[in-house]
Amino acid sequence: MSSTGVLVLRLAGPLQSWGASSRFTRRTTEAAPTKSGVIGLLASAAGIQRGDDTNLAPLAALHFGVRIDQPGTRIRDFHTAHHGVTGAAMPLSERFYLADAVFVAAVEGDQALLAGLHDALRAPVYLPYLGRRSCPPSEPVDLALYEDTTLENALAIVPWQASAWYRRRHRTPQSLTVLRERAGNEPAESADVLRDQPVSFDAAHRRHALRTVVTTAVPTPIPAGGGSPQGPHDPFAALDALENESA
Repeated sequence: MSSTGVLVLRLAGPLQSWGASSRFTRRTTEAAPTKSGVIGLLASAAGIQRGDDTNLAPLAALHFGVRIDQPGTRIRDFHTAHHGVTGAAMPLSERFYLADAVFVAAVEGDQALLAGLHDALRAPVYLPYLGRRSCPPSEPVDLALYEDTTLENALAIVPWQASAWYRRRHRTPQSLTVLRERAGNEPAESADVLRDQPVSFDAAHRRHALRTVVTTAVPTPIPAGGGSPQGPHDPFAALDALENESA
């Protein structure tokens, strides 16, 4: 019997865009990463092709949740484009983004599958992006791989990932919002429905099913005055260590 685990990602960058209901010339974004967007990121890292629904299915079946550590600001951009062959101008479109947002996303499932995805994130076949190709992450997205735990527990214990500048300008919140898939025994009355359950990423017939999402809250893991969640990076630390050894 295979064990289960939780793979945790830190999704941060100048811009993010997680659309679940975009149509034609208006491309919106949700307030937090969608399951289809995060599963697409993992599938890209693993080298799964868009039309490979067979290998996509195990990833789509993972239990998904996300924690809002830094909400960011919603911005709007007007997008122009020209046809690649004819050069004709395409319709003007509105595109919405989240600026300076930070999220902790997690997927729960088979430990062996998650270990493979964790390795893929460290050496991706296709580079990850935060919802759209124009939104690269500001740092590697892999954060941690937990064994024998639940998604709810992982999202409660992972240190607060907000940027250092955000912590300086804002008081530490009492709690952080968590959006996760509804468990089978939870009442559906308190849940929302979002069409972001990936079925196929095939460009000719992309398909997404409805997914039930529950909104909860967890106490902020790091108290006020805590340092950077991943610690300050000193590029000269390795040189200092070598000098101390040779002294």
